[in-house]
Amino acid sequence: MPAATSTARLEARITPDLHAMFKRAAELQGRTMTDFVVAAVYEAAQRAIEQADVMRLSLADQQCFAQALQSPPPPTPALESAFTRRSLLLRQQ
Repeated sequence: MPAATSTARLEARITPDLHAMFKRAAELQGRTMTDFVVAAVYEAAQRAIEQADVMRLSLADQQCFAQALQSPPPPTPALESAFTRRSLLLRQQ
């Protein structure tokens, strides 16, 4: 037997003109207004999340990042100590 699907309710107050536009757009696509609105909000949410998750660098930042990869600074004493401890731990296993 399939698992029960739970849902949540979303309500919004909109102008009659906006309601009419959404209804017309939904009808043109052969969808219910609920399906149309949910699909539009879903796509907008995906874009917003993607934009927040993707790091965008200016040209100067890109060049600085590439330079740091190509010519990294020498390791600090703390980093050298961490590498030594790591090597010791890996040998013990």
